[in-house]
Amino acid sequence: MASKLTPLKELAVLKHQIPSHSLTPNTSIQNKPLMIYRSAFPNTTDASQIESQLSSVGVVTPQWRYTMYDFSHFHSTSHEVLGIAAGKAKLCFGHEDNPKRVEETLQKGDVVIVPAGVSHRLLEDIDGGFSMVGCYPTGWSWDMCYGKSGEESKIEKIKDLPWFKRDPVYGDDGPVLHV
Repeated sequence: MASKLTPLKELAVLKHQIPSHSLTPNTSIQNKPLMIYRSAFPNTTDASQIESQLSSVGVVTPQWRYTMYDFSHFHSTSHEVLGIAAGKAKLCFGHEDNPKRVEETLQKGDVVIVPAGVSHRLLEDIDGGFSMVGCYPTGWSWDMCYGKSGEESKIEKIKDLPWFKRDPVYGDDGPVLHV
């Protein structure tokens, strides 16, 4: 069963442009912002309900339930949608060595739209049990990049990735369509 969403007019959305850092392109490669939908889902929503809602929109496919890795990484073959299913954590976007990185505390009910190329990692699982539903655009697969030498050709291909035609959470009207 899909969960009730926070009405769009009440949704708080954070948008962050993060400059490249060394071989981590962040948002500079497509100029699509990292987006955080605060409390898109009520805090009573569980992982199955998040998966159901995101599947019902038909833009992304839920692929895993897990925490976030505690090392900086990014994806060059797909954008990523993270639905926070449990707990509260401090996350880093843009690479921890980047002076213009973004650090945000996210909690159950939040959703993060992570454009391809944006580095992300777990800094602190604040109350233990931090868990997310990880989703990728339907038909696309994800890879792992670390901003290391030898990844330049992967990074270059990010430029050609299509952006969302529908908002992964809200469908035909949602924040991801207005960037």
